[in-house]
Amino acid sequence: MAAAYAPDGDGLDDRVPFLARLEREDRVSLLGLGRELSFAPRTPLLRQDEPSAYVLLIASGWTKVTTSAPNGYEALHALRGPGDIVGESAALTGRPRSATVTALSPVQAVVVGHEKFRAFVAGSARVSLALLALTADRTRAADRRSLEFAAMTVRERFAVLLLDLAHTHGGRTDEGIELDIPLSKQELAGAVGASREMVQRLLKDLRERGIVLTGRRAMVIVRPDALRRIARAQDSVRPVVRHEAPFSP
Repeated sequence: MAAAYAPDGDGLDDRVPFLARLEREDRVSLLGLGRELSFAPRTPLLRQDEPSAYVLLIASGWTKVTTSAPNGYEALHALRGPGDIVGESAALTGRPRSATVTALSPVQAVVVGHEKFRAFVAGSARVSLALLALTADRTRAADRRSLEFAAMTVRERFAVLLLDLAHTHGGRTDEGIELDIPLSKQELAGAVGASREMVQRLLKDLRERGIVLTGRRAMVIVRPDALRRIARAQDSVRPVVRHEAPFSP
């Protein structure tokens, strides 16, 4: 049987979801171990620091992965969507959750208990290697993103983020590229390591220059070329978030 997933040239494949990496028979078997749950928008699926008893396999919808500092600042690390797995680190280590995962849209997910998940992974070298590769790819992508962002100003980081979102979650309209993922100013700030006030000022400037249009949890990028000029290093930057093709069992 042909492999379900093959790496691209540079090996930074964090955009390929876990279920897409599995052979069809492994995917069907894993999904068959759990039961499907529904989550409304803004509902936490997992909470940081809580004990862990299960993993979640996302069938549809989008979630955000965040961590909170003691002073209340929330950092946005990733968006996870169809085919992704969340909660696997705590399942394998037995430690409390390292992050909070919250639904951004209606989410359907399959919940699999820790013991069943660990037994399934332990019983298949193919699945174990796929999970290990996913972890390695996510770590490498995060390291590269941190290095690239360290060399940029907040303004440049914000431009890169908007370009990434346009690429991964954008749809063409008469006005421009509309982002179809509902992120608040605080969440945008958490993705680029800035304050909400800074992001508000940046958005105000972009609006006044006719680069973006904004509404309540909606944004349209009118002039992506202007964002590219601000970003400077856009050709070398990998997407911060990604959009996967729908998967099937």
